Amino acid sequence: MLARIAGLGAVALLIGAAPADLPQPLTVGVEGLRSPRGLLQICLTRLPDHFPDCTGDPDKRHFSIPAAQAANMALGDLPAGGYALAIIHDQNSNKKLDTFMGIPKEGVGFSENPPIRFGAPSFRSARFTVGGAAVRQDIRMKYFL
Repeated sequence: MLARIAGLGAVALLIGAAPADLPQPLTVGVEGLRSPRGLLQICLTRLPDHFPDCTGDPDKRHFSIPAAQAANMALGDLPAGGYALAIIHDQNSNKKLDTFMGIPKEGVGFSENPPIRFGAPSFRSARFTVGGAAVRQDIRMKYFL
């Protein structure tokens, strides 16, 4: 009888959640785009020193996705850990953030939707955790000009 109860407990654990160390899917939705034109340039990193643009990050994940697909983007499975994500709405598809006097002319957004004051937010304020279950980030784009 005890073995049967223990077996039921193990089944309940298996149904409830995946082990924390298994890769989990990341899905991203983007809200507040000015238009469906152009591309979304997405940078995903685990390393604070390479946030927000992923420059020099050997393990970065970079995606270039049509803005028209912004509602529901599957970005693959990620190993457990902490990540931060930055998005540029590259309206003219030139693969860079256009600025005027240092102010972005195109939309920007970050995981966890931290406040944006003077410059990009910190890795810590945009950090989210992957582990044990699928992850979804809904990001609100911000436009300054």
